[in-house]
Amino acid sequence: MKKKLSSELTLYFEGLFPKKFNKEFPNAIVGIGGNVGDVKKRFKKVALLLKDHPQVQLIATAPILKNPPFGYLNQPYFFNSVLAIKTSFSPKELLFFLLSLEHRFKRKRIFKNAPRTLDLDILFYENIHYNTQELTIPHPAWSQRDSVKIPLRFLLELL
Repeated sequence: MKKKLSSELTLYFEGLFPKKFNKEFPNAIVGIGGNVGDVKKRFKKVALLLKDHPQVQLIATAPILKNPPFGYLNQPYFFNSVLAIKTSFSPKELLFFLLSLEHRFKRKRIFKNAPRTLDLDILFYENIHYNTQELTIPHPAWSQRDSVKIPLRFLLELL
């Protein structure tokens, strides 16, 4: 099922998005996005990998939002969602784990805001404020992006 929110924003409700997997309380929220290839199928594969990982427990997923790109505009629309997870990884370990997943799904960092197969961002991790050159938590731009705010609203209703 899909729900058109505006001329540029559409929510997709299908399969594992949205879904609550268990009653645990998450300790991290991860943004997921992409605009190259079959992104929704890739999201499903990522969700299943997280669901079965020994150090990451997938708690819930939000619907998928199709939205326009920002920054570099000459590219396809993006698909974005958010995932609630419980993990034993530290924030830095989680970052490296998510980067390895991006690599596994052929993410290429050609230039800033370039088209991508998969983008995984730590949006929140517990109540931690973390600021290093490689990682900032909470994600510095989350509150300005419909691609985060809209799916996050739905996710919070599931938790």
